[in-house]
Amino acid sequence: MDTQVLAFVPPLVGWAAHSGFLAHRLAVARRDPLTGLHTRAGWTARATRLIRRHPDALVVLVDLDGFKTLNDTYGHAAGDTALTVAASRLATWCGRHGIAGRLGGDEFVAIIDHTARPDLTELGRALHRPFLHAGQTLPLAASVGSCRLADLPTHTLPGALAAADAAMYAAKGRAARRGQRPVSF
Repeated sequence: MDTQVLAFVPPLVGWAAHSGFLAHRLAVARRDPLTGLHTRAGWTARATRLIRRHPDALVVLVDLDGFKTLNDTYGHAAGDTALTVAASRLATWCGRHGIAGRLGGDEFVAIIDHTARPDLTELGRALHRPFLHAGQTLPLAASVGSCRLADLPTHTLPGALAAADAAMYAAKGRAARRGQRPVSF
């Protein structure tokens, strides 16, 4: 092989390795380290692409109920388990037709395309099933709000998130008044 060509090989290998390292770091930065779900930035980028293909997608917001009490009563490890269980149940509900993310703290988000015909009651039930931690069965509860983009005057992700957020807090308020689980459609 020509010595001039050989001179280019080490820098090219170095750049390829560096590019691979940077791509890996970017992928890791877009995933929540605890739950494995997309972070806000990663989820937003993917949700925006999904909306282009499915303008009548459903946006869902989830807020765990009683999370601070769970943490204070059973410890942060139990709280971490609750977060990972909720994330897993939300991701399973989304399946291959949607994208789940963790906004931060005990707040989650999902978007699912219209072809999946999502059942929010099923999601509500899944997020209200107890979970096991350190040999104990602990309660899990969540408020769920949703918005179908097609129901909005302008089909934007920020608009759908705001409407889903309002629905989630309305459900949380109704449930608190009635002593029931908060799920809003």
